[in-house]
Amino acid sequence: MTTFINKLEKYAGLAVEVGVNIQPGQNLYIASSIDSVELVRLITKKAYEVGAKQVFVDFSDDQITRLRYDLAPADSFSFFPSWKAKEKEILAEDGAAFMSIISQSPDLLKGIDSSKISAFQKAAGQALSKYRQFVQSDKISWTVIASPSKDWAKKVFPELAEELQVSALWDAIFKAVRADLLDPVAAWKEHDALLHTKVDYLNDKNYKKLHYTAPGTDLTIELPAGHLWCGAGSVNEKGHEFMANMPTEEVFTLPLKTGVDGYVASSKPLSYGGNIIDEFTITFEQGRIVQVIAKQGQDVLENLVATDEGSHYLGEVALVPHDSPISNSNLLFYNTLFDENASNHLAIGSAYAFCLKGGKNMSREELNQNGVNESITHVDFMIGSDKMDIDGIKEDGTTEAIFRNGNWAF
Repeated sequence: MTTFINKLEKYAGLAVEVGVNIQPGQNLYIASSIDSVELVRLITKKAYEVGAKQVFVDFSDDQITRLRYDLAPADSFSFFPSWKAKEKEILAEDGAAFMSIISQSPDLLKGIDSSKISAFQKAAGQALSKYRQFVQSDKISWTVIASPSKDWAKKVFPELAEELQVSALWDAIFKAVRADLLDPVAAWKEHDALLHTKVDYLNDKNYKKLHYTAPGTDLTIELPAGHLWCGAGSVNEKGHEFMANMPTEEVFTLPLKTGVDGYVASSKPLSYGGNIIDEFTITFEQGRIVQVIAKQGQDVLENLVATDEGSHYLGEVALVPHDSPISNSNLLFYNTLFDENASNHLAIGSAYAFCLKGGKNMSREELNQNGVNESITHVDFMIGSDKMDIDGIKEDGTTEAIFRNGNWAF
């Protein structure tokens, strides 16, 4: 029988070998909550074993974060330490790999004035804009994984006894990232190859537009000339493969910034800034968000859209079949890393330059000219269901089925 520590060690190995794919002599930066200290220690050990030069760990604590939002002066949220941004920039310029381990409670900042959350998100986004360029052009290796906290586990498994909640969430995470399998690394290679069959098909089709229909949704998204569908593994500028998200079930590209028209309804709650946004509809005209209506979190959603000019537009179009592992678990994780991999989704804000032919080497001005959205934020939200159909519209106006009833139609 595989023990918990065996699975945790496999998970740590996956994060190092498949996630960031640490190379000899490479630095690793880990951002994590103190809730994940045991996992961080295992990852650090594994990183050094495969040849990491040095591992830098940036710990945070949810209780301290909440204390700040409860007690710190409002004007302090517009400040982001320049030295923290500089640390990431210097490490990125030196070719370091970056790992984020997320475990935050979806309700951490419930009841907090949304203007404080908005001010912090804007300050952090502006300060980290140079670092984000390294990420969104695939110049560096980076990955996002997850680890349970008590409050997050309670949100996902409220029906379980308190002493069982964290272990239940661990089991769900291990299954989602394939750490429960005999050879997780081989399983990820197989999964990567399978996703690339969808990527290759869509790139060969080179659709001009996508048309989404579902209850509450009638949306047309134009794709820019030279768009590229991507999925699962990526390659950094040194030619080393990495896996940006673990888990991942999506294939994705970027929209033409001004080419989105219609309306789309959310299909799952969105955890953003320590709050839940739920049952919302977003309306677009010529790419721009012109209206948002949410039953829960209206002010948080409005502030998200108002972050900067680019946050009024989309930056990502992602396809995930309803019949997929995380969706079939019937779990609502209240965490975008998992929920976006159970559902078709879109992202408000910045686009990934690597989703455009030649985009990795384009200047910001060239990317803008090609319709690639720029923003200090990037927030995915879920729109897929078993009732969603998606058609691909070709240059000559003919249409072909991509999704029917929430699943691949090819």
